[in-house]
Amino acid sequence: GEGLEVTVRGDRPPREVTKRTLEQREINRIPGTNGDALRSLQNLPGVARPPTLAGLLIVRGSGPQDTQTFVDGTQVPLIYHFGGLSSVVPTEMLEKIDFYPGNFSAKYGRVQGGIVDVALRSPKEDGELHGLAQMDLIDARVLLEGPVPFLKNTRFMVAGRRSYIGESFGPVLEAAGAGVTQAPVYYDYQALLETEPTPSSRLRLTFFGSDDALELLLSDPAPNEPALSGNVGLHTAFQRLQLRYDHELTDRDRLDAVLAIARDDADFGVGPIYFQLDLKTLSGRLEVARRLSKGAVLNAGVDVFAGLYAVNLRAPAPNRPGEPPNQPFSTRSLQEVSRDGSFFYPAGYVELELAPSPQAKIVPGLRVDYQDLNEQLTVSPRVNGRVDVVQGFPRTTVKGGVGVFHQPPQFQEVIPPLGNPGLKSTRALHYAAGVEQEITRHIEASAEGFYKQLDALVVGVNRPGSIQLDYQNAGSGRVIGGEFLLKYKPDDRFFGWAAYTLSRSTRVPGLGEPERLVSFDQTHILTVLGSYRLGDGWEFGARFRLVSGNLVTPNVCNVNAQSCDAYRTNALFYAPTGTYTPIPFSGPSSERLPPFHQLDLRLDKSWKFKRWQLSAYLDVQNVYNNANSEAIQYNYNYTARQYVTGLPILPSFGLRGEF
Repeated sequence: GEGLEVTVRGDRPPREVTKRTLEQREINRIPGTNGDALRSLQNLPGVARPPTLAGLLIVRGSGPQDTQTFVDGTQVPLIYHFGGLSSVVPTEMLEKIDFYPGNFSAKYGRVQGGIVDVALRSPKEDGELHGLAQMDLIDARVLLEGPVPFLKNTRFMVAGRRSYIGESFGPVLEAAGAGVTQAPVYYDYQALLETEPTPSSRLRLTFFGSDDALELLLSDPAPNEPALSGNVGLHTAFQRLQLRYDHELTDRDRLDAVLAIARDDADFGVGPIYFQLDLKTLSGRLEVARRLSKGAVLNAGVDVFAGLYAVNLRAPAPNRPGEPPNQPFSTRSLQEVSRDGSFFYPAGYVELELAPSPQAKIVPGLRVDYQDLNEQLTVSPRVNGRVDVVQGFPRTTVKGGVGVFHQPPQFQEVIPPLGNPGLKSTRALHYAAGVEQEITRHIEASAEGFYKQLDALVVGVNRPGSIQLDYQNAGSGRVIGGEFLLKYKPDDRFFGWAAYTLSRSTRVPGLGEPERLVSFDQTHILTVLGSYRLGDGWEFGARFRLVSGNLVTPNVCNVNAQSCDAYRTNALFYAPTGTYTPIPFSGPSSERLPPFHQLDLRLDKSWKFKRWQLSAYLDVQNVYNNANSEAIQYNYNYTARQYVTGLPILPSFGLRGEF
């Protein structure tokens, strides 16, 4: 069948990819993803389960902001729509997904966690017009592709999608006491034009974007936030206009270039509090590869990211000296900031692919970055390698890598008056080693261990006599873990895999501070899934997940715990704000919620006609309606608590027609 490559790149050089190739029918059939290819990333080793409706990628113990996402080589600010129910690029437009959980190539920088690079496919070249339309309980989409009239060797592809989850969630939010001013809605759109100027080159012009919006009216403020009422709004959007050129110059030389003009908008408001960001950027990458000899290839490139920013902010200031901690967020004094400016982040990199023998390959690389906002130059050396200990079947491969990775501070951390212009980039040192083993022609196992040392992490500390945080490179951390994958390669009937991740992620927030687990640490992550073709157009699949609970900072102890003191004073009444000030029961991220477990099922049926095809599916998440705990909620005076549960059983039915 037509293949969609989901390539897991860890400690391997990107120009020697071990492809975990999943057919289109696989990606579309994974239960619990609603047929979304990018949501399938959450089933791979090393990827943590995000909180319900969070839509985050948490890779190998790093924070969500530490993983970058690219579409055809251009960075995008997010990969999932509101709530993580759908990705911003439809599966039908994808050629492959390259996932780098760590130890990635010198081609990528300005990030210390992971990389997701989504490649768009070329329009079909058979000279015919093709299209599809699909609708389910969450959104509807259309796609059209074919040749451009009167233009030789030129093809197009356009697609669009709109959600109608607001029609479902709006009444639910109303019933919960939130007046819905604008129901949740998202859009995404794509247009692609491709041609071949010469037989050995390809030119592609692409425009794509995404838009998410939600607005609520809170009439009754929460007891612990008495001043938090009024409109609550969230709007995020981005657009990219991209030009890409690939050319096989000779049998020894290749050139790849991409240039993009971009705009990002983010607008968040709660009553009088708001945050607005307008970002206009120009990014580009030019890479040249030259084969020096049979066993040596040199890759060199430049990577530039520059733009203009405008930030407007009205937010509560940190507590003044003498005020008790843990005061309501909404009753603090407000501070307003408006700033605009420019930034320039150039980089250069070089890699040398060496193959001393047919069984071995090693790729040393070096990347140099500069950031003008803090006037810092960083140097990041890296090396990856692999050796086939046993060639042929059953193949045995050992692999490893080590590298330095730098990530510049975020804009609000470095731009005055709130930021510190002297702040430096954080640094991560990645180590990884593993083995791959073919067991049968269809079954392959792999195991990989990783360790990350994090230094110069940015932390905000209270300055005496000031209402502003002082950002400093005072933090450190480490992540250690192992990833295990047992995969059955797809045949005519079945595909499936079992993935298990064991990890521990800790941080030290400053000198003299104790080491502690981070809130997104998940010790155990187990995913087992499979799908079987029953015949006559029917296919059935299942996915089971068992994950350690997320960490929280409790203000009230768990009465079921033996050490819980039911008579403990959990809060003090603070008259100036008329609220209770909680007294934390223990340190940050010190209590783990109950384990998460969930079963998802999917049933597909397809009918083939002479000129078109119709298919239907039923995708049911959380089949046995498990009440998975996602957070802790307290009453107004912190004398009682209860778990906040995630989504209940969630069925989705869809229809799809294509020609």
